[in-house]
Amino acid sequence: MGPQIKIQIRNLTKSFGDNRVLNDVSIDILAGKKTVLIGPAASGKTVLFKCLMGITQPEKGTITVDGKPVPASGSAGHSDYMMDVGVCFQQGGLLDSLTVWENISFKLTQAQGLSRTAARELAIEKLVKVDLPPTTADLLPSELSGGMQKRVGIARALAGSPSLLLLDEPTAGLDPITTNTINKLITRSMTEIGATVLAITSDMASARGEYDQLLMLHQGELMWSGPTSLLDTCESPHVNQLINGRAVGPIKMRLEARGV
Repeated sequence: MGPQIKIQIRNLTKSFGDNRVLNDVSIDILAGKKTVLIGPAASGKTVLFKCLMGITQPEKGTITVDGKPVPASGSAGHSDYMMDVGVCFQQGGLLDSLTVWENISFKLTQAQGLSRTAARELAIEKLVKVDLPPTTADLLPSELSGGMQKRVGIARALAGSPSLLLLDEPTAGLDPITTNTINKLITRSMTEIGATVLAITSDMASARGEYDQLLMLHQGELMWSGPTSLLDTCESPHVNQLINGRAVGPIKMRLEARGV
């Protein structure tokens, strides 16, 4: 029996006007593993995430999570689906007018009617899991450093113990020490709740060293998919160029041809 598939994407296609952002993308994402999605700017990574969250609807193709189709935003079942999905946004996505504990427990208080007392207790529990003191709970996002905001974002994603974590640039803009701390935190949190992780990153060192599987999108197409352990023998020129940060390669040639 092969490994269990958490997310199955088949022939996913999405366009905005004449711009085809995703072109016939098919991916299998393994359950209980950390998968990283890389690609240059405007390669379709964020749109793929929005399709996974049911926010954006493709004109072709299917996405199933645990064998069930992803419900569209606003449709029956979407709220229940998102209760089992934890999302950490690239810029943190914390609501400035709410305290840290209110941010962390927002989904549970709004969707499940959790009392404020229970919500604060849960938030503090999640703060401890991301190595922040309980006193952080009553601070506002503006009182936090960038690294602390990332940890709070992860704590919020963990609220409700979801089975799927979608992380958008979890280490962007962080120094190497904080990046290492966040990466270890993601692994530990994933293990504790038994979640599957799918992360977008432009941090190639983290992509290579912290994840089990790697996917690469370029101009809306899947260029490569496989274990990160095979990166050193990967023959894809697109992957090699991006992973190694080379200025010369097929990605730059295509951008130049488009006049960018």
